[in-house]
Amino acid sequence: MTALPTKEQIQSARFITEAEWKKLRLESLAAGVDTGDSLDAILLGYQQKLLSTVAAFRVTVVEKSRRTGATWGVGSQAVLISASQRAEGGMDSLYIGYNLDMAREFIDCCGMWARAFNDAITEAGIQEFMFDDGPDPSKHIKAFRIRFASGFEIIALASRPRSLRGFQGFVIIDEAAFHDDLKGLMKAALALLIWGGRVLVISTHNGEDNYYNTLVKEARSGSKGYGYCRFDFDDALRDGLYKRVCLRTGEQWSVEAEAAWRAGIIREYGDAADEELFCIPSEGEGSWLSAALIEARARQGIPVLRLTRPRDFTFWSDHLRRSDIESWCERELLPLLMKCDPLLMHFMGGDYGRVSDLSVLWPLAIQRTLKRTTPFVVEMRAIPFDCQKQVQSYIFKRLPRFCGFKGDATGLGFAVAEAAQQELGELRSEAVMLNVPWYRENAEPVKSAFEDDMLEIPADAEITADLRLVQVKGGVPFMPALRSGVKKDRHGDSAVALMLAHAASRSSLHEYDYESIATALEAQRSKDEAEDAGLVDTRGLY
Repeated sequence: MTALPTKEQIQSARFITEAEWKKLRLESLAAGVDTGDSLDAILLGYQQKLLSTVAAFRVTVVEKSRRTGATWGVGSQAVLISASQRAEGGMDSLYIGYNLDMAREFIDCCGMWARAFNDAITEAGIQEFMFDDGPDPSKHIKAFRIRFASGFEIIALASRPRSLRGFQGFVIIDEAAFHDDLKGLMKAALALLIWGGRVLVISTHNGEDNYYNTLVKEARSGSKGYGYCRFDFDDALRDGLYKRVCLRTGEQWSVEAEAAWRAGIIREYGDAADEELFCIPSEGEGSWLSAALIEARARQGIPVLRLTRPRDFTFWSDHLRRSDIESWCERELLPLLMKCDPLLMHFMGGDYGRVSDLSVLWPLAIQRTLKRTTPFVVEMRAIPFDCQKQVQSYIFKRLPRFCGFKGDATGLGFAVAEAAQQELGELRSEAVMLNVPWYRENAEPVKSAFEDDMLEIPADAEITADLRLVQVKGGVPFMPALRSGVKKDRHGDSAVALMLAHAASRSSLHEYDYESIATALEAQRSKDEAEDAGLVDTRGLY
């Protein structure tokens, strides 16, 4: 996987200064490539692109800037669709916003377009009514309606319906990222495709982890066959947005005035401009690491060993348990340990669990560039503590140049962390009591390692989920009560193990080795015998 772009490469368009925008616009005018010269077209270029995309696809996902008139343009399409006869592709249109003002604004917009197109609206005009959203009358939704002579209608709802039972047609989900249950709403809307319906999802962003952003990614990738359209604030300006603003306010358009207006809008939005104006989703509120950052540091081919045993394994006799674990270590662990570079220093972190949580052992090697790389990860589920100690000790004895270990001594893990200290000594091992000060001190270096491309982790969905589970509160990463995994059986265990391993690699714990007297004497005896036999050139170094 390629490295992340540099900060300069991904700098947001909001950092384009007033002077730079003026220069860009003058250059585009001089080159004759400016697309916003004419006001002859009713719809601006990006609005036309939106409508053509909707016409070409059954499902369309739109990323947009605030206040660019996207919904206004969509209103024209809703009128054309619902005013048409069935043989011409006519159908009902259902607009779903999240408040009454949005519904009223959309239906007024549609009324304006209908009059402009001279489409036949029934004498009732715009009607206000209660949309049936189930058997409980108190749950009905306030709505607005325009009926056409074609027999079809446009309905604008003031809030999200619980279901779309009985409806068939063109569904418009406006500001989708701000709906309470967008996933459920999409499930209901997509069912309408079976009988020829259409779905339009349109929104500004509301965080990276929002389901709307998932839809955007699916549309971009082409995996679902959705149509995709994107226009940010600058795209709208190039297509003549500010000229339309001037037309409405009576001001004189100029490049200088547009540049100043643009700078003022961006200044008012501040840091929110990336998300509100430039279609860049913010990292999920409280998220410690973004999904993109984690995926950028993930490498294929790094093994994740997952050790599980039968439910009655705890009650096997001691020698059977030890023999079973020893066989597993020889079969699964030893080949990976033999592949570790003997010239590199190695460290390890351990997070322990017994019943509901995993135990995770995460080794790290420090490359010559100081980059931390992962040779493998071991996960143990519902394994007795004595067997956890056995696996841990097996790794301790075989990791080359093993310099340090930190284990979670909070709660049940204390016994296993203490066993590590007894085996390695206090110089190379620490039993860590995880708390807010510890996370405050040790989590940030891990995040910096991710950002600076100084860390490699396995490309593993479960480990990624663990890392995404970590939240930030008061500036300090913490593990919420939520669980991840297919069976909701994980609680960020590997994330904690990684933090501990990284902390160990930055600590002042010491590497040591020794050679017994007996081994040294045997080596000298072998050397002497080789020299006596004339097998060694004693003129150089032995």
